Amino acid sequence: MKRSRVNEILRQGEEFIRSFGYVLPPFADWTPEEMKHRRAAIDGIVDARLGWDITDYGAGDFDRRGLFLFTVRNGNQEDLKHGRGMLYAEKIMISRRDQLAPLHTHAIKAEDIINRGGGTLCIELFGSDPEGGIDRVSPVRVPTDGVMRRVDAGGVLRLEPGESVTLLPGVWHAFWGEREDVLIGEVSTVNDDVTDNIFADPIARFSDIEEDEEPCRLLVSDYATRL
Repeated sequence: MKRSRVNEILRQGEEFIRSFGYVLPPFADWTPEEMKHRRAAIDGIVDARLGWDITDYGAGDFDRRGLFLFTVRNGNQEDLKHGRGMLYAEKIMISRRDQLAPLHTHAIKAEDIINRGGGTLCIELFGSDPEGGIDRVSPVRVPTDGVMRRVDAGGVLRLEPGESVTLLPGVWHAFWGEREDVLIGEVSTVNDDVTDNIFADPIARFSDIEEDEEPCRLLVSDYATRL
């Protein structure tokens, strides 16, 4: 993705998020220069990979396959190993109309996916077979706001604004917005986007950036090289 396109998507996404009354934390507004200036004090942001995240999954067509994310808070992997401490994470995301977040699952992370507003959030669901692959035959049972729902393998669960679904490790899912863009909340166990995203197809979680202009904000994938 070109950096100019990333900057454009980021500005549009920030405006969309704020239009629903969701207020981002102060560090969301920090410029790259301010983050560099504060570097000695922001290990908690950098190490937890909090902040902006825009991906086209390496496909080069963000409008058709991509996702906009902001990680608000994230726990510690060591705490998770010991079962005590900060074991949770939170994201706010945008799934554009007909924009696919491709089929994937997680080995560790359980997550609540919440339609915070906009259009209908469509989620395609599969279970796992005994080897951890996609079970394309058996139905899936998932809790939706405390009510169990049965979905056929490959069936589409539709969530209207205010509705949510709990996805446990091993539940394969792809999602997109229907009718309109969707603001999505995610509340989960500790999040590790580097190692705990298992995709059905061999795709990249993070995008390669072509630097055609300076970043207006740093992405979490920029931290290693720019901070």
